[in-house]
Amino acid sequence: MLERVPLLVKEIAAYEKAAGVDAVDELRRLAEPFQGARVLHVNATAYGGGVAELLGSVVPLMRDLGLEAEWHVIHGSDEFFGVTKGMHNALQGAEIPWTFESEETYLSKIRENALAFDDGEWDFVIIHDPQPAALLGFLEDGAVNRRGSAKWIWRCHIDLTDANPAVWEFLRPHVERHDASVWTMPEFVPDSLKMDCVRMIPPAIDPLSVKNLGLERPFVDEICRQYGVDLSRPLMCQVSRFDPWKDPVGVIEAYQMARHEVPGLQLLLAGSMATDDPEGFHYWEITEEAAGGDADVHLLSNIQQVGSVQINAFQRAADVIVQKSLREGFGLTVSEGLWKGRPVIGGDCGGIRIQIRDGEDGFLVSSVEECARRTVELLHDHERADVMGASGMEHVREQFLTTRLIADWLRLFGELSG
Repeated sequence: MLERVPLLVKEIAAYEKAAGVDAVDELRRLAEPFQGARVLHVNATAYGGGVAELLGSVVPLMRDLGLEAEWHVIHGSDEFFGVTKGMHNALQGAEIPWTFESEETYLSKIRENALAFDDGEWDFVIIHDPQPAALLGFLEDGAVNRRGSAKWIWRCHIDLTDANPAVWEFLRPHVERHDASVWTMPEFVPDSLKMDCVRMIPPAIDPLSVKNLGLERPFVDEICRQYGVDLSRPLMCQVSRFDPWKDPVGVIEAYQMARHEVPGLQLLLAGSMATDDPEGFHYWEITEEAAGGDADVHLLSNIQQVGSVQINAFQRAADVIVQKSLREGFGLTVSEGLWKGRPVIGGDCGGIRIQIRDGEDGFLVSSVEECARRTVELLHDHERADVMGASGMEHVREQFLTTRLIADWLRLFGELSG
């Protein structure tokens, strides 16, 4: 069997304060036809990265709404995750070698996972991202068709606007076997995709997760002190994987420029190392080298015991939050930062564009120099920064909370089931 992810219990009633009573009532209404429906989410890792965070909230809340929801993780290997990381990068526009051996490594491991797949009487199966995308093909094409009667949905969390043609053409037939595909933005959908049901459902954050719950200021200050952050001086912060698309080196360069005009500025870069990202440690080393031993660049990860509570505190303590991505499927850390009432400076790309209203909740930037300039502007005008942060928090409340995300899933279930 695939690995079943154990989950905490969550209650939808607890979300009435954050999301509003009307939003919770609407969820209960939408869930009524799906009492007892069996829903399976499948992805590549149980921790690290935005998909795991999403599922850690969505699945328990679906259960509380009366659905029999599960979350399973495929089995991998270093070689497999090396190939899927390359696939991920290629689909976001990177030039990588894609060979027959790459395809064989990928398909061989997915074949093993298909043999371990729980045929259970699922009503809906949601496959997240490229790693398990070929699973359905092996279930359909075996000696016995094990597809079942479920509606199969492929959920793409990444930006395919400039996908490597060879890699996309390898993946596309596997995607098209599904009954529907779900994307963050219309711009991400390749023109060559032939599917009748293509829907847009942006991700969202859980306002009651440990990472987003309110924290008292003395607690925030103490956590920052434990990690060497001096809160008497200004702080910029980026939370993300150590990945070239997140441009941690560019963030360091922007910090170095901004510091000329904001003496004493500190930078905190925090992220997690995920099991399906073998390049993480390599880019950690590259980032560390770019920091050049600067004591005011705080480079942290789960290796230094940085978890959700610490991330929450760092984001609340930051004067400016940055997500200077070069490509971004969505970037949950943008909405997380806005939810804390802080302005966010984000790369002008992908799903960041639908979270930051430029000049209203923060700024969209396209270069290191622009990132540095906007950082200085916000650090010199605290009142404007606070107004932007408050605006962003309400934008997230209206558009990017888990309650809206689950409502969108339930509407799609209704559409697929007629």
